[in-house]
Amino acid sequence: MFLARATTADGGEALESSRPRAYVPLVESAPTYLDPVKAGEAIRAKVDAKTPLTVADAAARTGLALRDAENGLKWLSSEYRGQLRVTNEGELVHLFPTGFTKPWEGRDARRQAVKAVGHALAGAMRFVVRAWVAIVLVAYAAIFVALLIGMTFARQGNDSSSRRGGLPGGFLAFGFLRVVGDALFWTFHPWSPFAVGYGGMGWGAGMAPRRSRSEEPKVPLYERVNRFFFGPHAPPEDPRENERLILAAIRAGKGRIGLADVMRVTGLPREKADPMMARLMLDYDGDVDVSEDGGIVYRFAAIRKTASETTEREPAPAWTRSKALPPLTGNPAGANFAIAAINVFNLFMGLWGIENNMTLERAIHLFDKVPHVMVGSGLPIALGIVPLVGSALLFLLPLGRALVRPMRAKAAVEEKGRLAVLHEVLDRVRVKQPVTDAGVAEAWKSATGEAPPGKRVDRELVALGGDVAIEESGATRWRFPELETEAAAVEAEREAAGEDEAKLGAVVYATDEG
Repeated sequence: MFLARATTADGGEALESSRPRAYVPLVESAPTYLDPVKAGEAIRAKVDAKTPLTVADAAARTGLALRDAENGLKWLSSEYRGQLRVTNEGELVHLFPTGFTKPWEGRDARRQAVKAVGHALAGAMRFVVRAWVAIVLVAYAAIFVALLIGMTFARQGNDSSSRRGGLPGGFLAFGFLRVVGDALFWTFHPWSPFAVGYGGMGWGAGMAPRRSRSEEPKVPLYERVNRFFFGPHAPPEDPRENERLILAAIRAGKGRIGLADVMRVTGLPREKADPMMARLMLDYDGDVDVSEDGGIVYRFAAIRKTASETTEREPAPAWTRSKALPPLTGNPAGANFAIAAINVFNLFMGLWGIENNMTLERAIHLFDKVPHVMVGSGLPIALGIVPLVGSALLFLLPLGRALVRPMRAKAAVEEKGRLAVLHEVLDRVRVKQPVTDAGVAEAWKSATGEAPPGKRVDRELVALGGDVAIEESGATRWRFPELETEAAAVEAEREAAGEDEAKLGAVVYATDEG
């Protein structure tokens, strides 16, 4: 302890102890960020899910920092399919129409379960069919050909003329083998040691011009049979395709995008585009700007950074990529005819085996080179019931797909019509032209070839945020205030966006330079 002399208020002196005072440096610390999931859970625990929320509301009720409350609301919007409202002064309001619940999960879970079971059954059936085709379509055809030859031997007995060269069994067996051989190899030439082109010998004569072997699509037998019974194999869907399209649109739009652009490139309905953008804001450091007129713009400045000098092109609209209904089989007509013919042959031979009580014991005696005498008795399972039932069941598969095909065609038509309505509305809003019932109906008809059913177009227009107004002339006109203000806000933001956002800094070190 140190003693220091100090002057008192009346001029006297006093001794006071002096101690070293602690020095606390003022160091500015960087702000910390709470994990968006934890911030969202904190908000969910403290607020009423049915009450609209601003970022300030969430911060006040939870004690979170504004930045954490904002990220928490973004996560909640992504998780619970929230929506945004904008006031006339530009404030953002978060809404959760279903609260902090997920009523769609039950539907999605059931749909996924049905889809998974369907895939599992289809996979199992494909495995069975691929194995069964070797038995029913190939092995049984060969067995029944051998039975016909054996019957020919039995009828001819010791006739020496049957042994004078040529194929054993005579002309009947030769002709039948020629037909079956053409059926097998005319279409399935990858299994044949020689190529049989379309339009050559056999069933293809006169049906199509001959094509060289190099021009033939080399499709294996099992794949053609698989297509006949189960349809063409659909390519796997990319779960991130929509995300890539949106990111490409963001980069093409100078880091700014609106919901209309999202719907344009993905084809998603609005109720799915909203929560998707909330998730993308979390994943790609995005935020939301609101124009003076209330237009919402999603900004992703960090996405613009690029080492390429080429300008990103806007992805093609969703209506230019609409998926056509896949063909029933995807095979040439000759392939389908060959598969069906062999299956029909086996089916009728199964009937013949049942009618003639063709057990395995009796079949063995068909190859005796003496006049045949039918022996033995019993139920013809292997040469009667199995080929009959198996061939009939195989025919049920393409028949069932043919029966449900009209429903799939109707769904494909309606999807084309929905995208046509989206095309008409977004294009009209972009060029600031009115949207009319007649124009939308014509767009639907041009895309689908038929008039829109009932009130389907009206439902699509309402889902896009349309308000209907009847003019003095009696004409109906649709307005889309949110899309219109959004389009103007996005355009203004893109014009004001600087090119420096996309540029990288100077390279100060490179491993590829010595």
